[in-house]
Amino acid sequence: MKGLKLYKKSHFEKLISKRKGETKFGEKIQLIDNFDELASHPAKYVIFGIPEDIGVRANHGKAGTSRAWESLINALVNIQVNRFNDPENLILLGQLDCEELMEKASWMDESDPNYFPKLGDLVKKLDLLVADLVEAIISLGKVPVIIGGGHNNAYGNIKGAAKALKTPINAMNIDAHTDLRQLEHRHSGNGFSYAIEGGFLNKYCVFGLHKNYTPEYIFKEMDATENLQYRLVEELLESPGDLSHTFSKELENIGASKFGFELDCDAIANFPSSAKSPSGFNIEQVRSFIRKVSKNDDCCYFHICEAAPDETNAPQVAKALSYFISDFLS
Repeated sequence: MKGLKLYKKSHFEKLISKRKGETKFGEKIQLIDNFDELASHPAKYVIFGIPEDIGVRANHGKAGTSRAWESLINALVNIQVNRFNDPENLILLGQLDCEELMEKASWMDESDPNYFPKLGDLVKKLDLLVADLVEAIISLGKVPVIIGGGHNNAYGNIKGAAKALKTPINAMNIDAHTDLRQLEHRHSGNGFSYAIEGGFLNKYCVFGLHKNYTPEYIFKEMDATENLQYRLVEELLESPGDLSHTFSKELENIGASKFGFELDCDAIANFPSSAKSPSGFNIEQVRSFIRKVSKNDDCCYFHICEAAPDETNAPQVAKALSYFISDFLS
C-alpha cells in the first residue's frame, strides 16, 4: 500500500509499562506483516495515524496536529486489558508516511504570495494517499479508526469510503466549524465542500457548531438544502439535559445508511487543538456521543483530528484520545 508505514512491535514495545498480574493493550494488540493479511484477519477495527499539519497551515491555522499520533501511541499501548477492553479486535496498522510532504511544507517561503496554494498542492497529494488507504480497508470489511492530522483528511476519508461502498455516504461531524469553505486551494477548512463537489457526500450534520466562527454564506448554503444540517453549541448547551436525546435524533437521521464519524477536537472546550476554544462540549459529553455511534453498525469509519499536543500537555491529550478510541471499540 503506497505511503503506508506498517508498525512492528519494536515501534512501541519499550513504551509498554508492564506490571505483574496485568496485561496492557500493547501486549495483545494485533499487527500484520503485510497489507494483504488484512483480508483474512478476524479483527474488525484498523487504526492508523496521519502525522501532518499541512492542511491546517494551508487554512491559516497553527501547526501542531502532526504530533497527535505519536503522543497517542504511548497511552494506547498502556490501556488495561480487561472485560471491557478487547485489543484482539483492533489491528494497529501504522501510519501514513507524511515525512516528505511535511519537509516540503517546511521549506516553503511564507512570504511567497502563492504560499497557501502551494501548501494546498501538498494536501492534494495527501488526499490521494488517505483515500486509497481508507478505500482499501473498508473494501475488506474493516472499520478504520483514523488519527489526524488536520480536518483536511475528512475529504480523503469520505472519498475512500464512498469508493469502497460504491455510493455516496453520510457524515456526522462533531465540530466547532463546518469545514464547508469555498473550493479554493485544498486545506483543513474545505474537506466537506470538496467531498460534496466530488459526489462522495450525501447527508451531512455538524453537531456543536460555533456561531461566532461560521460565515453567513455558509449558514445560507446549509439552510438552502435538507442534506446539510447543523446544531449550534450555544443552543445545545442551554439544555444539557436534552443533549443526549438531541444527538441520538441527529444520529438516527444520518445513521440510517452508511456514514463516517468525524470528531474535531476543536469542539471540546479548552482542549489543546489547532483552534482551541474556551467554549464547547466537555470530555464526558463527547465520550457519550462516541458510545452512541459505536452501537450503529452503519458507521464505516471514525476520524479524530485537530488535536495539537505540546510537551506540557501531551500525556493528557493522549489519554483523552485513548478514551475516545476505547469507547468506540466498546
